Amino acid sequence: MEIFDSHTHINAPIFANDLPDVIERAAAMDVSAMLLVAYDEESAAKMLSLCDKYPHIYGAIGIHPDNATGYNEEKEQWLHQVLAQPKVCVLGEIGLDYHNEIDHTIQKKVFERQLQLAKELDLPVSIHNRDATADTYSILKEHYYDGFTGIMHSFNGDENWANKFIELGMYLSYSGVVTFGNAKEVLQAAKKTPLDKILVETDAPYLTPLPFRGRMNEPAMVRYTLEFLAQKLNIPVTKLSEITYQNTKRILKIDDRRKNEN
Repeated sequence: MEIFDSHTHINAPIFANDLPDVIERAAAMDVSAMLLVAYDEESAAKMLSLCDKYPHIYGAIGIHPDNATGYNEEKEQWLHQVLAQPKVCVLGEIGLDYHNEIDHTIQKKVFERQLQLAKELDLPVSIHNRDATADTYSILKEHYYDGFTGIMHSFNGDENWANKFIELGMYLSYSGVVTFGNAKEVLQAAKKTPLDKILVETDAPYLTPLPFRGRMNEPAMVRYTLEFLAQKLNIPVTKLSEITYQNTKRILKIDDRRKNEN
């Protein structure tokens, strides 16, 4: 069985002293690929180092809405440099976070500029949405174009929003949130998500799935989210593993990248 963790932050300092063991534990749980998401210069340097060291690790970089006030021309040039690296497949995570105190107008402007950049570079996006679903959807719809695609990272909406984002070419990535008892709407959305649009993720070190809530999350635990979803969708876990693995490979264009390397 092969599992693809479509969003993780094992480049965060909290993993620094345990990283080889974290990667080994993931492999022991059949996590054979992961998308490592960076958000600043330090995390990007660690992400690129891990991409170079491990064939099964791929990278993403974007300016998170928490850091929107720091976006400028110099930062965008730096983004270009990181996104030009061969294993960096995704621009993200980008989006809106109305839980934080960053001015919404600034967040929207930075979000829209990065969507334009993704189009220029022909890259998929990874979308962060917290307490801003309507505005996130509106901006994505405004910037939609033929061939646009991306990942709704840790999708936390209901079935109605799931359908709307899928219509815009988005894949829905389910994290440990879907296992929570108070996330019934998210589970219902997952049950209605077309299998060719579903991904799984950890968002490690955050959003640890049940039954490990309260512990630090890590890529190995994506298996529990996968098993939970497979049970709720009434399909074999090996089948859902293969489906989500191939879906993630497709959106990251991994096969195309390998051809270009040869």
